[in-house]
Amino acid sequence: MSGTVADEMQALLTDAFAPTMLDIINDSAQHSGHSGDDGSGESHFTIVIEAPVFAEMSRLARQRAVIAALGDIVGERVHAVAIKASAPAA
Repeated sequence: MSGTVADEMQALLTDAFAPTMLDIINDSAQHSGHSGDDGSGESHFTIVIEAPVFAEMSRLARQRAVIAALGDIVGERVHAVAIKASAPAA
């Protein structure tokens, strides 16, 4: 897939969860020169996602589902991902 890692993450998460809100924030500049910074400018991200499917999941289950949907991105191509996953308010 061409484009940025953030674009790829957006596509994967949209396909997996049909989120009502999705924001992928590139935090890599804040980690420049730190452990895990590979110089690509795409090493650290925060994902804020809201999807109805998360309503019946625990916080840990939500995080695991997001990581699973991202496949090899986390750990292979991205050093760190912070996840804020929630269900829409009733």
